[in-house]
Amino acid sequence: MDTNTWESEKGKNLTFSIILYPTFAADQQFIFNKAVSCGISDFLKSELPGHAVTIKWPNDIYIDNKKVCGILIQNSVIGNKLDYVVVGIGLNVNQTVFISNAPNPVSLQMITGIEYKLDVVLENLLESILNRYSQIKPATKQIIEDEYHKSLYWLMQWHNYLVNGTEVEARITHTTEYGQLKLETKTSEILVCDLKEVKFIL
Repeated sequence: MDTNTWESEKGKNLTFSIILYPTFAADQQFIFNKAVSCGISDFLKSELPGHAVTIKWPNDIYIDNKKVCGILIQNSVIGNKLDYVVVGIGLNVNQTVFISNAPNPVSLQMITGIEYKLDVVLENLLESILNRYSQIKPATKQIIEDEYHKSLYWLMQWHNYLVNGTEVEARITHTTEYGQLKLETKTSEILVCDLKEVKFIL
């Protein structure tokens, strides 16, 4: 499974899109990724107390060390303004068997043993996402920034990454305001990576 596909058994999971109409500059578009990621994480934390819910940069949600949700965000820009934003979300809910070569999928039912009502999950999930979306304003934007940062998968842990095709040992220290990942190597070199420049070695 790559970042643009999602395995979903019919009638078992949630796969849907949200269309948003923001009113701020296009260079602030990564805040949507942060807000949606935090909103989904809020929902999962409420459903799965005691489990580690983290955000694998830039747009995957993990429970413990397994992927439960993927996010794809597409922006329409006119001039220097965002016209609209389409947020695609795939959340594994009741699927228990995965046949793709994805390395680490998991669903809510696989963790809890409970079969969930998809309409109830959708309603609660949307409420959590919209709550975070409402924080995208000057007075509360920093709340999203801080929550996203502290929720990053492998934050400040030493792991191996492929950076422009070369394996390096590094740790995640932060993200830039434009959504790039910041890595620090063992020699204290700071690497600032775009999406296609870095790969987690799981």
